Amino acid sequence: MATANKNLSQYDRAQIPDASDLEIGIVVSEWNEAITEALYQGAHSALLECGVAEDRITRWNVPGSFELTHGCKKMIEETGPDAVIAIGSVIRGETKHFDFVCSATAQGIKDLNVLTDTPVIFCVLTDDTLQQAQDRSGGKHGNKGTEAAIAAIKMAVLGR
Repeated sequence: MATANKNLSQYDRAQIPDASDLEIGIVVSEWNEAITEALYQGAHSALLECGVAEDRITRWNVPGSFELTHGCKKMIEETGPDAVIAIGSVIRGETKHFDFVCSATAQGIKDLNVLTDTPVIFCVLTDDTLQQAQDRSGGKHGNKGTEAAIAAIKMAVLGR
């Protein structure tokens, strides 16, 4: 397990580049809202802690994880952020729907990273159970949203 013995919320603030002049977009899936809202809170808090001004953080909501790619693309085109964080949560069910949504979402985010100059950070939990999602959205493994915010800052600065 990739999160074994790792807290997703831990980072060394001294190792994070200056983020005070960055514009960060966050696109949040409304599906599995309790999980995605917790991920958003983790990302938002970390961005503020690292110096991103509140008015330089833009949030858009989309219906589900499958729609994250389009939401991120439109945000890049319309607001021109330095980086975008795509937040979603897909929990395995009884059908193959999970596999299709996870694969398409990962491919879509990857495509945006190849086709645009704006880094898009993949903060989509793909868990087998609700408990696993809770553990990674502020539970025993920390918050993947925090980790995504730090990645967004680092990638935005790398692109300059």
